[in-house]
Amino acid sequence: MSQEPPRAAEASPIESVDRTLRLVELLRERGSLSVKETSEALGIAPSTAHRMLATFVLRDFAARTGDRRYRIGPAMQPDRAHGPSMSQLRKAAEVPLHELADRLGETVQLMIRRGGNIMFVDGVEADAVLRVTVRQGDQMPAFASAGGKAILAEMSNADLEELYRNGLPPWPTSPIGSIGRLKRAMADVRRAGFGTNFEETESGVVGLGVAVHGPAGQVVAAITTAIPASRFKRPAMPGIVEALRATATGIESRLAGGPHG
Repeated sequence: MSQEPPRAAEASPIESVDRTLRLVELLRERGSLSVKETSEALGIAPSTAHRMLATFVLRDFAARTGDRRYRIGPAMQPDRAHGPSMSQLRKAAEVPLHELADRLGETVQLMIRRGGNIMFVDGVEADAVLRVTVRQGDQMPAFASAGGKAILAEMSNADLEELYRNGLPPWPTSPIGSIGRLKRAMADVRRAGFGTNFEETESGVVGLGVAVHGPAGQVVAAITTAIPASRFKRPAMPGIVEALRATATGIESRLAGGPHG
């Protein structure tokens, strides 16, 4: 009995893995690649090469340069410059978060990005009777959160398109429902330098957030304050953002091994 040759669908996953490994080798060998060079070296369409490189950027295996080329990303560096571990991040944020909560008198939280979502990893709850409860381990779309917006704003529009290539997940209280709306919102966040959430994660809660960067300059987390909408006053925003930025700087210093003062 003759044996049937393997179907293309069965061979495809292996070919995809091989292609990915070859791209890793190419980045290491050449230092940087363009979409055209990647396409020619791997024998794939330019659109496929672009998607592969964009995915590498999202996973920190590559980084985009100013001349539209791609170089080795922090995840491929031997010093693991792609970011701190969860325990390192929590440890670096512990004291600064408590100091921020005392300064603002409001709930403050630490979050990281997980794909298109943010995940709450730590926080300090306010002492006030009317307060926002700390979330831990919860996830929600990054574009619904002030901190998530601060993280997403550091991504290019091309990276945002790749991240949400299957569309934005619905979130009942978020006004952002399309990739076009997301791009416009992120442009606003970039100009402001911080993210806002006016009852977008849940009704009755206002949030402000800023990004936290690792020693290599890449965004690794965000910190936010969550305030009951009934207590929030817009004129207080500049002072709150200043406190958030000072706290982010403190966390960054600890991550870099600087003085903890």
